[in-house]
Amino acid sequence: MTDPLDKATSTAPATLGEGCLSRYDPAALTPEDGADFDGAAQLWLELQNAAGGGSTQVLDEAVIAAQKQRR
Repeated sequence: MTDPLDKATSTAPATLGEGCLSRYDPAALTPEDGADFDGAAQLWLELQNAAGGGSTQVLDEAVIAAQKQRR
């Protein structure tokens, strides 16, 4: 690779859905895409509890437990 601009390209991750329902495919995201945030589930739980949304706590704790198992 002699052209330095060859490195300056990027590609978007795979998407699901079409039109206004289009979104990135979570299974296709990698840490290189900026998708690695170990504290996301814990932050979500804290924000929901701070906003008075404690009704999702059981689900949130299940998500946190699943994240810990993947590590």
